[in-house]
Amino acid sequence: MSCPQSYTEDSRTVTMPEAEVLYSAVKFKVRRESIADTYSEVKISKTQPSTTEPEDSQQAVSCKGSKITSERVALLVLSVLLAAAVIGLGVTIQTIKNLEVKCEAENKRFRDKQSYKCEDGWKKHGGKCYYFSIDKTSWNESRDECRAKKGDLVKIESREEQKFLERKLKEIKNSDDKFWIGLIYSAKNNTWVWTDGSPLTKSLTFWKNKDKDINNGTKGANPDEQSCLRVEAKGGAKLLSCKKSHRSICEKQTVTECCKCAVV
Repeated sequence: MSCPQSYTEDSRTVTMPEAEVLYSAVKFKVRRESIADTYSEVKISKTQPSTTEPEDSQQAVSCKGSKITSERVALLVLSVLLAAAVIGLGVTIQTIKNLEVKCEAENKRFRDKQSYKCEDGWKKHGGKCYYFSIDKTSWNESRDECRAKKGDLVKIESREEQKFLERKLKEIKNSDDKFWIGLIYSAKNNTWVWTDGSPLTKSLTFWKNKDKDINNGTKGANPDEQSCLRVEAKGGAKLLSCKKSHRSICEKQTVTECCKCAVV
């Protein structure tokens, strides 16, 4: 004989004989919680977006992030280089200023101590050197010789220079010697001009006589050519053809024994 079957109906246990079991009255206990949980899982699965992104999307985001990072690095490097350039420029400018100050101080020291001198055979006066030639040549040839010595025929620019030349001419042993200077006369234009093109300052004509004007000595000048002025060791001067041969007086600037400092 079979054992009575026990079923659960609405949370109550009913024991019935085997013969009296009605299958229609049998109710199986189903856990609503399980169904509800399953439904909830399905619903959430359908409504929530997937948190897993496609691989291409992840790569795009990764590339974008990498690009931004590279740009930041490049910007940082440029900023560092610019800052270094500004600092370097400032240092360079300051260095140049320091060198200029130092150089000026050195130049001042040299100027205070420098010694002006002339080459052998030249006479020093002020800041110039004078050479009284021995050979007798034409005015043009005399000028060429002066230029070869890095000078030119003398140009008288001050009363002091004029007196110096007078003294030196009087020291010449042969009083008959005559010397070309760098002054020419154009009868056509009636003008006196030095070799550098500047006009004559008539107040500095030591060769003129007190009672005569300088132009009185130009009456014999050839109107068709330039005439040149020579000065005489015994005093006085005369205007004559530049083709005549005479000694000459050259001049040039003195040289110094020190060198100047310069910022390169």
